[in-house]
Amino acid sequence: MAYKSCRPEDFEAFVTKHENTLYRTALAVMGNVSDAEDVVQEAFLRAYEKAPEFQSEEHEKAWLIRVTVNLCNSRLRSPWRKRRLPLLNSYPASEPEQHELLEQIVALEPKYRTVIHLFYYEGYSVKDISELTGQKEATVRSHLTRARQKLKLVLKEDDYESI
Repeated sequence: MAYKSCRPEDFEAFVTKHENTLYRTALAVMGNVSDAEDVVQEAFLRAYEKAPEFQSEEHEKAWLIRVTVNLCNSRLRSPWRKRRLPLLNSYPASEPEQHELLEQIVALEPKYRTVIHLFYYEGYSVKDISELTGQKEATVRSHLTRARQKLKLVLKEDDYESI
């Protein structure tokens, strides 16, 4: 359901309901706050202009995440994109030990960051991630495995360096 004909209060409630999930997803893929905020704003603009009739709340959430991931991927492919350092202080890590893990996740390639975030932070299954990203399930499993291996290797190296 496109929100053109809805009252502004309805769309405001829609944004409030989904903004944290979309922001965390965009931040995980993009790796920096300003790009993540831009992507989320664009995702809500798309929802306002072109959203389909949603069958359920899960369908609504999945559609928004798919739009967000697609926008992130488009922005990452853009020749105008400049490399920036991520601002990890804005990424939600409740424990100090999690900061190191988040630093390593953000350092991963976007294709690995995306599946790690959707699997571990948003709780989606491999099948769901496959549908959200438009990739085959085998590709999603492969990306998850490679991302885990990279994280494990880097985190083990850091443990040995501190000895």
